[in-house]
Amino acid sequence: MDFNSLTDEQVLLELTQRVRQRRLNLNITQEALSKRAGVHVQTIKNFESGKTTTLLTFIQILRAFDDLEALDSLFPTPGISPIELLKLKGKERERASSISKKNKNQDPKW
Repeated sequence: MDFNSLTDEQVLLELTQRVRQRRLNLNITQEALSKRAGVHVQTIKNFESGKTTTLLTFIQILRAFDDLEALDSLFPTPGISPIELLKLKGKERERASSISKKNKNQDPKW
């Protein structure tokens, strides 16, 4: 699905319908989901109908589905940025230090 071509309201509706379909596929009633999520049943009904809801409700529903890992695929943990990598590169050791005079006369212990 090309979400870029949808309005914000259409994206919200698509998201809530997918949550509704997930609930139905798992054979969970709205009442059972509301108990699992720790929210009022009307909150689930409002969510599934695309009415104004909170991100917290969405997280509670994902948790009730035991599917919080879905957020990781939505927003993967970012790796180190190329700029940060360059900054760290400047702090990498480029050569070994010379042997101090104190240690010069001693034999290595290996």
